[in-house]
Amino acid sequence: MKQIKIFDTTLRDGEQSPGCSMNLEEKIKVAKRLEKLRVDVIEAGFAISSKGDFESVNTIAKTVKDCTVASLARATVGDIDAAYEAVKCAVDPRIHLFIATSPLLHNIHSI
Repeated sequence: MKQIKIFDTTLRDGEQSPGCSMNLEEKIKVAKRLEKLRVDVIEAGFAISSKGDFESVNTIAKTVKDCTVASLARATVGDIDAAYEAVKCAVDPRIHLFIATSPLLHNIHSI
């Protein structure tokens, strides 16, 4: 039997939409609703991006008990360390790593 897993990025990606900034209390409310919906993975934020984002990811990791809580990280030691510190207290922690693979990104400085 095939299984579909829901990986929700509302708390990270939604923050990048104009006019959609949330404070910590609002993010916790959204995380609790996602947990109630039984989302498999909640990507709580990008821990290295700011002190506020780190705090949000960390607080959500401490709050959510029935979902995996993830932090986004680039494939750098600093990002991975920040993501780990933010989610290590989660019941089911995850680090979502991304790496640029486009040749355009590798040559951006020569444009």
